[in-house]
Amino acid sequence: MNHAAVVFAAVFIGLYIAHSVGDHWVQSSCQAATKGLPGWPGRLACGRHVLGLTLTKVAVLVPLVLVLDLDVTVLGLAVGLGLTPQHFWRTPTTLAAWRRSARGILQLGRHAPATGHG
Repeated sequence: MNHAAVVFAAVFIGLYIAHSVGDHWVQSSCQAATKGLPGWPGRLACGRHVLGLTLTKVAVLVPLVLVLDLDVTVLGLAVGLGLTPQHFWRTPTTLAAWRRSARGILQLGRHAPATGHG
């Protein structure tokens, strides 16, 4: 069996579980409701969510790597867990800003009367 595939599968399952726990149990209702807001309130809520999610991933991955004796380096864990928060911090704020700016475009034609007589 391919050792890299086993490590990948174990880490994937661990991260999947940690992400679910971080999103549904660790994240507060306030964070969920405000992390997409513009400005500092949204950034701070998103930052708190990302911190909780990252700490949850650490709490799951470190014991997983130690118990299963996976061939994962400390540098690999640090880089992986360091890059992940940047993605989560940027995506919700960027998407929320795009939705706000595109709101008018998405409503084009909504108030136009129907034409034709079936």
